[in-house]
Order: sequence, then C-alpha cells, then structure tokens
Amino acid sequence: MGSKTPDGHRRGPDASSHAAIAAINPPKQSAATGLVHGALEGQEEGDDDEDDDTPVADMSSADAQPAKKRKRKNNRKKRKKAQITHQQTVPPRVPLATLFPDEHYPEGEVVEYPMKNDNLQRTTGEEVRHVSLLDSMDDDFLKDYRKAAEVHRQVRRYVQTIAKPGVSMTTLADEVEAGVRALTGHQGIELGDVLKAGMGFPTGLCLNNVGAHWTPNPGGKEVYLQQDDVLKIDFGVHVNGRIVDSAFTVASNPVYDPLLDAVKAATNTGLKEAGVDARISHISKEIQEVMESYEVELNGKTIPVKAVRNITGHNILRYKIHGDKQVPFVKSNTTQRMEEGDVFAIETFGTTGKAYLRDDIGVYGYGRNPSVSATGLHHATAKSLLKTIDAHFGTLVFSRRYLEHMGVKNYHLGMRSLVSNGIVEAYAPLVDVPGSYVAQFEHTVLLQPNCKEVISRGDDY
Repeated sequence: MGSKTPDGHRRGPDASSHAAIAAINPPKQSAATGLVHGALEGQEEGDDDEDDDTPVADMSSADAQPAKKRKRKNNRKKRKKAQITHQQTVPPRVPLATLFPDEHYPEGEVVEYPMKNDNLQRTTGEEVRHVSLLDSMDDDFLKDYRKAAEVHRQVRRYVQTIAKPGVSMTTLADEVEAGVRALTGHQGIELGDVLKAGMGFPTGLCLNNVGAHWTPNPGGKEVYLQQDDVLKIDFGVHVNGRIVDSAFTVASNPVYDPLLDAVKAATNTGLKEAGVDARISHISKEIQEVMESYEVELNGKTIPVKAVRNITGHNILRYKIHGDKQVPFVKSNTTQRMEEGDVFAIETFGTTGKAYLRDDIGVYGYGRNPSVSATGLHHATAKSLLKTIDAHFGTLVFSRRYLEHMGVKNYHLGMRSLVSNGIVEAYAPLVDVPGSYVAQFEHTVLLQPNCKEVISRGDDY
C-alpha cells in the first residue's frame, strides 16, 4: 500500500512507535505448502503403489485373509489422513493453524548483510535507542510475521489463477478477503476479532492508469478485467498487528511485459540495497536508475518507463501501515537511514504517463486519526460509528466492504460527519493521466540485527 509524499498530501495516521523484530530465527521451515483441489475429507486417492511392499498373507489359513484385508484398509486410512493434514484446498480455506500445528512457519528470503566499514560503529545515542528496541521485542514477532506472510503467499497463489479476463473486481476482492480470513482463522465479525488477525488494509485492485487505492465498494458499478488491462493487486495480512504488505501486477497482453519487468527489477533493487544504516537517498537513486532504463512499445510508439514521483514505499509499524519513514522511487535529498528493527514495505510504481498521481473521485478506505479528539462530536450516528471503528479496527485502515461484512448499516451519514471533523481520514484513488498504464511490485522486509528477511518473498515474485 503506497504512501504519499509529504508535500501537501495525506498519509495514514502518524506513528508513535516502531515495531521491533526478533534477533534469533527459529529453525528454517520447508517451502510453502502445495495446493489440492476440493474438500479435505473424503477425497479419493490412488493407493495401489503404497501396498507393493506389504507381505502376502498365508493363503493356507481361511481366517488369515479377512484379517489381513482389514489391516491393510486401516493402514490406508491412516496414511491418507496423515497426507491430507499438510495440504491446502483450492480456493485456500484451511487455517494455517491446521497446516502448521507447531507454528513454525516458512521463512522469507534471508539475506546476510555485506561487511562494510561504516556499519562497524554507531553513535552512543543510536546504540542506546536500538538496545531499547531489541529489549522490548516480543518473542512471537517472527512467528506472527511469518504466519502473515504464508497466508499472503497461499492466498495470492490462488488469486493469480483466477485473475483472468472476464473476472470481476468484486470476485477478486471477495476471494482475497475470504482466503485471508479463513487462513488466519479470524472472520472479523465479533468484537475485537479484526485486531487479532486478518486484512491489514483494504484490498487494492487498480486498473491501467489507476496507480493505487481503488477497491470495489458495495453498490458500485461492477468492473471486469479485460484482455488489454494492467491490474495491480495489493493487499495486506496482519497477525497481532504485524502487517505484511505485498503487491504484484498481472497483464494478459504480453505487450506490457517490459513495463512489469521494469517495476519488478526496480523493487528487487530496492530490496537489495535495503539494510541497517542504508541511506534512503541512495536506495531511491538506485531504484530510479533501474526503473528508467526500461522502455515499452505501445501502438508502434516507444515510451520510456518513468518512476512515479509522488508516492513512496514506507516503514510499517504495529497496527499502522504507514510509519514515519518513506522510500521514494526517485532521487531525493532525505537524510534518513534505515535502522535495526525497522520493517519496510519496499514498493515501486512505474508508469507510461506523467509519473504524478492525483486524487480521483471515490473512496478507497478510511483510517482513524488518533491525534484528533472526538470532543464536540454531536451526531449520535457519528458517535456510535466511531465507537464501532475504535473497537473493531483501531488504527487499521478499513473499507466500506469491511463495515458491511460486520453487519454495520446506515453508516454513511455518520462517516461523513467523522471525516468532516478530521476524526477519520478518507483515502481517494490515485490516478495518472488517462490512457497511461501503471505497474506495481512490493515486498515487506524485516531488518534484523544479523540479516534482512524479505518476509513476503515467494516463488512467484
């Protein structure tokens, strides 16, 4: 989920503290589980080869044969049950707690930091601050992040199989959200359930010149994916407030492949350069150089790929998708550095348009602004809605779909009052010029003391 640059633009609620990461990795787990079609129980499988080594019963005894058959049948059931407990369905609906009963979730891409002389010494103030961060790290930090990342991988793997021309945006959003809720084991209806685990922010489904922050809303006109569309799919998964933010782009027409390649290469460059003490200005410069070395040919015209100027990557805090650090896609003069304990969403947007995104009509989602007091709020509907928002979402960004999923009704008037008073912020879709195409790729990276882990990395991107 992209963050706007600070020049006159809004972002998510201001961060008050940094999330922290564990210093020691648990034992490395195998890769993401495979997928099987259909329901888990009662599935027929061929077991002929499993009994090849079973000794043949002595046929001289009349009673031996029935007993042996019963034994082989029971063994087959045990084998089938043992295999099934480690498989996911299509679409994914088996909670990860079932697939990983030991709670050892797969690692992301673990990358050792290169040895650099300027990383060997830190100022005393930095040391004190980071020792404090490390001391306050929760023991379940990596477990929560790896579970959220595995949910993201399994859900997006299925969504990629149905993101084909003809599918509606509502169907895609439904599948993303139903999958995340099923795999985390939290449907997000009961009070406080959303805050335990589930969607980290509204599902982003942005077509063509829409760069970011568009989602289907209840009652809106249905939108269908076309053969010549470029679709960005951006969604977040959180477990106990640890948000994994990852996005990818799909395009059926291969003419857009150079655009997708440019953005994917730029994101991978940002991930490569990220690390403890890394200068954000340097990372931005490298991202832009890679991104703008590509060009795409559309309708017989060669168009250079441009890095979007006014939307950025960002650090992630607990229950807050946008922190206080930004990673632009163009060269910048910021003096900020990445620090030990940071969690960053490294994302890039490349476009064939003007490379400057503006607000469009419509609403993507809402976010509580904790710095604005509700004192003086007079409308009863607004007060009731605010109580619901605080209890269910806290500082998580949410959409109209999520309110209606919980059964909230007649919220429009109350929401307008909350937005007009600045208590809740509304986020609009961000678009480039009509006729242009925008692509996006994104991963979440944890900056641990001894290495960085691209927690959302999968075999797809």
